[in-house]
Amino acid sequence: MRHLFGWACIFTMLPIFIICVFVAGKESQAIKGLSTILDEKIPIESVDLAQNSYVYDHEGRLISEITSNQQNRIYVKYENIPEIVKRAYLISEDQRFFDHIGFDAAGMFRAVLINAKSESVEQGGSTITQQLARNVYLNHEQSYNRKLSELLYSYQLEKSFTKEQIFEYYLNAIYFANGQYGIGTAADYYFNKQIHELHLAELIFISAVPNNPTQYDPVKNYKATKVRQERLLQTLYEFGAITAEERETATKFPIKLSIKKEVDIQPDYVTYVHHELKQLVAAKEGLKDHNQINTRVNNILSQGVIIYTALESERQNKLVQSINSYIQSDDIQGAAAVINHQSHQIVALAGGTNYNKFEFNRAFQAYRQPGSSIKPLLDYAPYIDVTGATTKSRINAGRFCSGGYCPKNYSGRNYGMVSLETALKYSYNTAAVRMLHEIGIEKGFSYLAPFNFAKISKQDYHLPAAIGGMMYGISPLELTNAYTTFGNNGIYYENHAIVKVTDQTGKTLYEWDENPIRVWKETTNKQMRSLLSAVVSSGTGKKAAMNKRYIGGKTGTSNDYHDLWFAGLTDQYTGVVWIGKDQPANIRSVYDRGSHLLIWKEMMK
Repeated sequence: MRHLFGWACIFTMLPIFIICVFVAGKESQAIKGLSTILDEKIPIESVDLAQNSYVYDHEGRLISEITSNQQNRIYVKYENIPEIVKRAYLISEDQRFFDHIGFDAAGMFRAVLINAKSESVEQGGSTITQQLARNVYLNHEQSYNRKLSELLYSYQLEKSFTKEQIFEYYLNAIYFANGQYGIGTAADYYFNKQIHELHLAELIFISAVPNNPTQYDPVKNYKATKVRQERLLQTLYEFGAITAEERETATKFPIKLSIKKEVDIQPDYVTYVHHELKQLVAAKEGLKDHNQINTRVNNILSQGVIIYTALESERQNKLVQSINSYIQSDDIQGAAAVINHQSHQIVALAGGTNYNKFEFNRAFQAYRQPGSSIKPLLDYAPYIDVTGATTKSRINAGRFCSGGYCPKNYSGRNYGMVSLETALKYSYNTAAVRMLHEIGIEKGFSYLAPFNFAKISKQDYHLPAAIGGMMYGISPLELTNAYTTFGNNGIYYENHAIVKVTDQTGKTLYEWDENPIRVWKETTNKQMRSLLSAVVSSGTGKKAAMNKRYIGGKTGTSNDYHDLWFAGLTDQYTGVVWIGKDQPANIRSVYDRGSHLLIWKEMMK
């Protein structure tokens, strides 16, 4: 009897609640009306339903769907929802929806009788508005406290929105089993079609699910779902929503599920896109706190945004294939990045062999000793820029010592006076260190400042840095970014994967600004391009040579063959490859095969 008593209390309170709402407005100004109190305690300005966001490559192909709060949802506007779907829910769930104020006293009275008879809370008599309130603001607990809360939230929803808006929210909020929310999502997931493409039979089939998503799960309980579909078709016929012929045809129509798999490819690149999105939002909104940035980005993604990227999918596929093909040892890793230096966009990125999304991404998270690949940036370009030297200018590649630091050339030999071209294409260490020493360490490092290398600090301001001896080093993506300067006449542009972020209507929400910085003179850049070309044509980078109008680059090897690098560019693209072990160790065998050069060659074709 306590269930009957509880429901009787609720039912008795309804008229009192309604009277209070309307009478409160006429009370003294000194006393707040019930409606005002509800506005303060339960302010409802919008119904925020998490929507899917999408990531596209540069040709407009979908590469990743992003769901928020584990709710897969494709939002569908009211006018785009088929009328028969609306009729089905109105008839089966809330026939007086367009007449009541959020709750239906007659429906609740029927629930009182049924629950009293069963001695349990089996029916709630909930309207569509109440179901929306429960799905968005409350929970599915079967209690009278929750039921009363439903009434209050429903009243506020009816005050704030039109019936059509509430119905739209409802049809996008309800659960369709298997992590799918909303009628549009159900169409996409179960039939791999848009909702307007579905047959009447398919529309009513998925409409059968929300009544009891567990019992009517189309994947696990297909037969039960089909039985309920036929009941709904009969009900629609009885209410005159469909003809006898339509009911018969829909009943016999073969329902063939075509479960759609979530699109989530190119994990190396997509992982970086998520990282860059945080940078973009933080830069545009002036956010610095890590938790604040994460919260804001999650909120943006839940609004259903579209992220357009510069990804060249074919190049990305070739890069990943090459990394996995040329590096087959379990404990050896590789990473790479390719940038279109003409458009200033990151077009491909590899985070490691057999990479999985959101794993440690070596392309932008691994900082390693750059070896001789730093020489063009820290030694040669600054030296030429300061002294006016050319490729034919002479530099001493003989013995060098300063303050107890005495670097040696790879061969152990001293070469005396050689041209800058010879010194770079054979990577003479003593010549590079002598250049940095002559112009001054501070001056040399000033040329690296525009590149914003994250791990380079004052601790690295010493002569060993001239040949890559640094505390932490640099990442493959950082080195790629820096080398793009050689492709832009000595001007550095920040390079990005994200082209723009828009809302569902196409309105641009976020995009990067360009802030070009001149790093060295055009004349210096011309000399550097010639030097880098010589490395590939007749120096240490010969294995990277291919039929291109221009190709130049620089190899790099850290002490004891711990890190192998090749950084280079063509007329349009700049790319860097790194190979090494996560725990640095000798990989001389890989060096001998020239795998880093061969991977670079493949990804730059």
